[in-house]
Amino acid sequence: MTSFQPTTDLLASAQITFDNMRSYYEHYSVDWQLPQIHTQIADLENWDIVYNGEIVGAIRLAYDSQGCYLRDLQVAQQFQNKGIGRDAIAEVKRLAIQAGANQLRLRVFKISPAVSLYQTIGFTIDTQEERFYYMSLKIVE
Repeated sequence: MTSFQPTTDLLASAQITFDNMRSYYEHYSVDWQLPQIHTQIADLENWDIVYNGEIVGAIRLAYDSQGCYLRDLQVAQQFQNKGIGRDAIAEVKRLAIQAGANQLRLRVFKISPAVSLYQTIGFTIDTQEERFYYMSLKIVE
């Protein structure tokens, strides 16, 4: 069973991101370390993803005039492909609508398997650059 709770340990949450994203950082020769992640997430709306009572991932959101920006969706590798990411997107939609947003946006590495999840859910690619797709999903008519 998947549930969500406000993050209370930002350093542990940053560690999940660092562990999940390390291969992408190395692939693109990006020097991105745990302290940088911790600093970057401090001002975001941070949520833990809890699966069967264990924190297995993180959601990070920011809001602006264009809607809700999904800054981060991380599920620890050993818990991927269990529907947790799909559950997390449903929760992000709920939170965004509750906050008055009518659109979700995100940026994802082109080489990430999450691209297919986002497309299956209905996100479309708006623009792209060398490393990233910029995607969006209208959540309110």
